[in-house]
Amino acid sequence: MNLTHLDDNNRPKMVDVSDKNETKRVAIASGDITMSQDAYDAIISNNTKKGPVLQTAVIAAIMGVKKTSELIPMCHPLLLSGINCDIEEKPQLPGFKLIVTAKLNGQTGVEMEALTGVSVGLLTIYDMVKAIDKSMIISNVQLEKKSGGKSGDFIREVI
Repeated sequence: MNLTHLDDNNRPKMVDVSDKNETKRVAIASGDITMSQDAYDAIISNNTKKGPVLQTAVIAAIMGVKKTSELIPMCHPLLLSGINCDIEEKPQLPGFKLIVTAKLNGQTGVEMEALTGVSVGLLTIYDMVKAIDKSMIISNVQLEKKSGGKSGDFIREVI
């Protein structure tokens, strides 16, 4: 199997997508953060020293999506058409699930953007409440679904 990010001389390159057709592309990624009850309660009651944690995490996730090509060397800068971030409260953990949807009409997919958005959003939650709980765990950062492009659709199977 040839790696698409290496040229004939085995040097790194960005894949040329100029001959690919533009299609509507959507990617949804998610991830979890588990924390102490004290940290969870502080976030839910909006009682943290650094401000509104969940609202800040949503903004950070959106920024993460937009900055992906600056962070991941072989990602193309993309003209995104939409970004959405949802946060689900998970009191049984305790913690939160963050879900990011990235969309565009273009020649390359948005999976890395959605995954980066999730990661940055979860790291922001960690940063904002680490004074309460340094033992938080970020886990299960994964692609849930993608559509568009030559490789077709992907939907994660629930096990």
